[in-house]
Amino acid sequence: MAQQEDVFKKIVSHAKEYGFVFQSSEIYDGLAAVYDYGQNGVELKNNIKRYWWDAMTLLHENIVGIDSAIFMHPTIWKASGHVDAFNDPLIDNRDSKKRYRADVLIEDAIAKIDEKIEKEVAKAEKRFGESFDREMFCKTNARVAEHISKRDALHQRYSDAMNANDLDELKQIIIDNDIVCPISGTRNWTDVRQFNLMFKTEMGSTADGAMTVYLRPETAQGIFVNYLNVQKTGRMRLPFGIAQIGKAFRNEIVARQFIFRMREFEQMEMQFFVKPGEELKWFEYWKQVRLAWHKALGMGDQKYRYHDHEKLAHYANAATDIEFEMPFGFKEVEGIHSRTNFDLSQHEKYSGKKIQYFDPEKNESYTPYVIETSIGVDRMFLSVLCSSYEEQALENGETRVVLHLPAPVAPVKCAVMPLVKKDGLPEKARQIVDSLKFDFATRYDEKDSIGKRYRRQDAIGTPFCITVDHQTLEDNTVTIRHRDSMEQSRVKIEDLHELIHNEVSLTSLLRKLA
Repeated sequence: MAQQEDVFKKIVSHAKEYGFVFQSSEIYDGLAAVYDYGQNGVELKNNIKRYWWDAMTLLHENIVGIDSAIFMHPTIWKASGHVDAFNDPLIDNRDSKKRYRADVLIEDAIAKIDEKIEKEVAKAEKRFGESFDREMFCKTNARVAEHISKRDALHQRYSDAMNANDLDELKQIIIDNDIVCPISGTRNWTDVRQFNLMFKTEMGSTADGAMTVYLRPETAQGIFVNYLNVQKTGRMRLPFGIAQIGKAFRNEIVARQFIFRMREFEQMEMQFFVKPGEELKWFEYWKQVRLAWHKALGMGDQKYRYHDHEKLAHYANAATDIEFEMPFGFKEVEGIHSRTNFDLSQHEKYSGKKIQYFDPEKNESYTPYVIETSIGVDRMFLSVLCSSYEEQALENGETRVVLHLPAPVAPVKCAVMPLVKKDGLPEKARQIVDSLKFDFATRYDEKDSIGKRYRRQDAIGTPFCITVDHQTLEDNTVTIRHRDSMEQSRVKIEDLHELIHNEVSLTSLLRKLA
């Protein structure tokens, strides 16, 4: 685990050094849990968003997009339950003066037991080879069976406490399982209490007349309050979906792990409206479709898993997460939820407006049910960065740091380099840049040796490097170098466009899904 933490520190450092992510307000010593995306980061982020948007709106003719405002009428958050129920259970350690989420401390303790189980299983698998029966081993090995029994008992107790919202029991679980503060190493805990995560501000010119408004903690409600506008103006029939990408804000007390949990973040959400009674069928459908979207990036199918929720939100009748294996363990990158008709019913009740769907086949009005897919752009960005980073030992004894980014989302698609800065090579290289730049993010690079330039492009994940040399002037061919294999070949300048397009176009990803 320590080794993985070292790798993660290197990734965070690499992200800054190569213009992916900067600490916000760094010259003023930074603002905790807020980050800015640099010149390469913003391109990678935009490409991830484009991949999601196109997969939703181009591949599904019954899904359209909107962009709703961050500020919304405050009663919306009363109706949605956020004013009363959008809380985290917090606990403080009196010695370190550090604050933690009680549920995260317990989940980390469960994860540690899982690690012990996996260690024992891995040792046995090595010993027995192909004849190894995991299920039988877990049942018959006394040590593993004891770990599993302890894990299941803790899991059940934790699940019961969360569902009952029993804060005293959460503290008791922490005490009974000897969970210590990671900083002080002590068990000197305060009571667990609830903390609302919404940011408040005021709208209006005078203190007397100002209205309390909230920075939205999620983008979903902007879709729900516009659902009937979209349905009527777009003449939409059930089932149909509304997609949105936008900023959301949560006053996270325990913000950590770089951009994994931030106070200002971006979501890609799609709400899919269905007939009541059909929601669980569509829930299963979207589980499969969304996992396929992730796997199409080619970062390793084994790095993904589903995780069903222990505690369902007050509005849900089914919920699962798609988790990705980060350097700090499997973590949620996307949630798929069956939200029932809770949100639309609440907004109808609080607004006093009828927002039902008129079904022309049944000749009746009713409130649709909703399946939500919600993905954190920043978490998705982090999963791509973590899975792509490699320190690679080369045959000549050197090492290179390379980002094996999926080519369609890479910030720079190709770099064009004159071998030397004379003899007409820079001019020829500039011509090639001018022919490619309308379709691909293309970079011109003439500084340093060609080897150093290759390393620089490897470090930002550029799939192709194109070198212009003296032979280019004779026969109009260039050397093209592939990032992952480092193989080089001569190709005609006129063939570059098609060759690059086949590798880097988002269409290649979308075709896998279609």
